[in-house]
Amino acid sequence: MLPEQIKTIKNNRQNSFKEKGSEFIAIAYPVDNETAAQNHLQEIRKKYYDATHHCYAYKIKTGEQKYSDDGEPNGTAGIRILNAIEHFDLTDILLIVVRYFGGVKLGVGPLGKAYYNASTSVLEHSEIVQKTLYEEIGVEVEFNFISHIHRVANQLSAIISDMQFTTNAYFTCYIKPINIEKFIAELTNLTNGQISIKRKKSYRYLV
Repeated sequence: MLPEQIKTIKNNRQNSFKEKGSEFIAIAYPVDNETAAQNHLQEIRKKYYDATHHCYAYKIKTGEQKYSDDGEPNGTAGIRILNAIEHFDLTDILLIVVRYFGGVKLGVGPLGKAYYNASTSVLEHSEIVQKTLYEEIGVEVEFNFISHIHRVANQLSAIISDMQFTTNAYFTCYIKPINIEKFIAELTNLTNGQISIKRKKSYRYLV
């Protein structure tokens, strides 16, 4: 079951800082699936091929999440990056922290704090957006019922994304799942059943 709303970042963001000679480069990406997260991770590994560590965490709205210390002491990197993501209550996000070792060992506590600070810093500088779940609906009606589609869509905060006109009018609408049954019932009643409504079982999150 997908959540009705999520918070994520709008765009990619990068930030870096140094701690006792080590450089920590934090890069955040909005991602909506595990494959996208892994692809970005591979890109960063190639770009910063000479870095000491490529630690990361990602969290997807479907419940998938993963993190990696990439050779750092257990519990100092990946879980701290994930903690930062959860602190901001974000999902559909990948956060990578690249480390260039500066020659001075930080110790477990300060190292974990450095990864957490790198992560929170890049998120503080990111634009966070709230997205709402919508389901795609296909509607076909005769032309004389078009005004009803617009009125009911407006009443139920539905989004009409596409309209096509041939022998009939065809609409592609995005509706909050909680409003779908009411949308169907009202339009069926207003058109005396002279309407075709198809639930496409396709979902997307919109701002």
